[in-house]
Amino acid sequence: MSDDFEDVLHAVGPRLRALRRHRGLTLAEVAGTTGVSESTLSRLESGQRRASLELLLPLARVYDVPLDDLVGAPRTGDPRIHLTPIHRYGMTFVPLSRRPGGMQAYKMIIPSAAPPPAPDHQTHEGHEWLYVLHGNLRLVLGEHDLVLPACEAAEFDTTIPHWLGTADGKAVELLILFGRQGERAHLRARAQ
Repeated sequence: MSDDFEDVLHAVGPRLRALRRHRGLTLAEVAGTTGVSESTLSRLESGQRRASLELLLPLARVYDVPLDDLVGAPRTGDPRIHLTPIHRYGMTFVPLSRRPGGMQAYKMIIPSAAPPPAPDHQTHEGHEWLYVLHGNLRLVLGEHDLVLPACEAAEFDTTIPHWLGTADGKAVELLILFGRQGERAHLRARAQ
């Protein structure tokens, strides 16, 4: 077996432990949810047991992450494109555009959190348009408190105090178009 393969297998345990701790779960809680025994989970996290697909699939569901994240799979797709995630405010932003100035596009991932965090309003220059891909987004905008399910969009001036978070404790994925100088997304009506 190659050294690279062994390195990948040895990294699974610490990754599992970090995910469990980040979610604030005990081994007993994960065992109860997945049906995998506490001792097996403990041996997986310590590297004493080799990970298998039948063990990793239920863990990926509990931790609400893709299976690739558990094993540290290499990125796929065009090798010339490297999307480097940015981590801020407990969320992940993946830049989808690279041109300087003008509108910027991001995929934003809000992790699951139990209980959902309390709003912490932010303000900054610009204009934002967002579209919920997955999950239920809580958008607090000034005095308005909204829940946007998948396939809904919102647009707002970011100088208004605002906050984005999970509405139900589950992960949320959305697309964001952001204009730092107040650029706005222009929508065209469909022809009838």
